[in-house]
Amino acid sequence: MSFREQFGEPIDFVKKKIFPTLNPMIRDFIGRAPFAVLATANSEGDCDASPKGGRPGFVKVLDESHLLVPDIAGNKLFQSYENVESGGGAGLVFLIPGCDWTVRVNGRARIVDRDAEGLRGIDPEVFASDDNTKILQGLVVEVEEAYAHCPRAFLFSKLWDTKTIEKARSEDLNRYWLDRWRESMADR
Repeated sequence: MSFREQFGEPIDFVKKKIFPTLNPMIRDFIGRAPFAVLATANSEGDCDASPKGGRPGFVKVLDESHLLVPDIAGNKLFQSYENVESGGGAGLVFLIPGCDWTVRVNGRARIVDRDAEGLRGIDPEVFASDDNTKILQGLVVEVEEAYAHCPRAFLFSKLWDTKTIEKARSEDLNRYWLDRWRESMADR
């Protein structure tokens, strides 16, 4: 039994929100988003989800059917890129801090080198640059579906709730997780 047979079909309103291209609202949202999660899978189904960040608009809308995601030097694991070489599918979720809406884009990706149109001659668009901040390559995502996603997950999680954020800051959770990470690395 399929999931839809078991749980029902989406209502028409939900079906209508999925577009085959980037409509003006979605392009505007992407242009304001300083953070995205890039999901990929290889031909065997092994998945990777990788955070991407920069100044709002660091992911470039090339036209209504294509996005350019710059690859800024990082940990050099390249799981997303290996997945794209193998399978080509990619999904992105765009977030704006304090906003309970997200935008989702799914499609086919291809790797482009740093001399590709759109990457050639540009500097990384980030807030906190360091000695390793450089563009290595990029992904062009050909859009198959794009849509705005309702705030439910954010409301369920209270992700942007100022009391939750202040509590995390007062507990210095960044330091806590850095120390936990170091402990986990010491065991290796």
